[in-house]
Amino acid sequence: MDIISEVPLILITGGSRGVGAATARLAAAQGYDVAITFVSNEAAAQAVAADVRAAGRRALAVRADSADPEQVGQLFAAIDREFRRLDVLVNNAAVLAQQSRLEELGFERMQRIFAVNAIGPILCAQQAAKRMSYRHNGRGGAVVNVSSASARLGSPGEYVDYAASKGALETFTIGFAKEVARDGIRVNCIRPGHIYTEMHASGGEPGRVDRVKDTIPMGRGGQPEEVARAILWLAGAEASFVTGTFLDVTGGK
Repeated sequence: MDIISEVPLILITGGSRGVGAATARLAAAQGYDVAITFVSNEAAAQAVAADVRAAGRRALAVRADSADPEQVGQLFAAIDREFRRLDVLVNNAAVLAQQSRLEELGFERMQRIFAVNAIGPILCAQQAAKRMSYRHNGRGGAVVNVSSASARLGSPGEYVDYAASKGALETFTIGFAKEVARDGIRVNCIRPGHIYTEMHASGGEPGRVDRVKDTIPMGRGGQPEEVARAILWLAGAEASFVTGTFLDVTGGK
């Protein structure tokens, strides 16, 4: 008979860089086995996996576009084969496009941003629920959705489509949390503010955090590790009575 590991497994989408990579490394340090997804940068993903293994934990890096239901299905099948359990899902994968006013936004850009940032987390949560839920003979679990302060602020003149996609993710968090609360699954959402990650380069302004940091009450940008600590608190037993909640990691903005 196969023995299921007693080590909890965390799946982090978009785990090859930024907040996802920081969460993977910290999760390993806290005793999780770690699975991450990536879309293009396999070398970066494998470097994160190597760090997880160096911390004494098992790691799996899977190429998977979370907006593609077939690839999501293959991802969770790989997790079933490798680990035979799933305890935490962190819906972190997201895309950002060039800073632009609404008038200049193309339809394909809008579709892609909503596909990855809103539909992707729903697809992954659907698969996670089938494995975690008491109604499916699961052991329960936790889902942490990574939103953005832009969902509250709107990102006018820069990323209104991105902000809107994160608003959709937040509404999904509320409904899904209520839907599975008695199935042993807690669902929460983190809102990072201006964090020093590579994502800003995707919007055409790698130094954006330094430009706006004076508008942040704490007077500085955040580090990915500061977001990771909040994610893992929501994922863990210390947040056992917390669901449907939003935690801002924004320096007060």
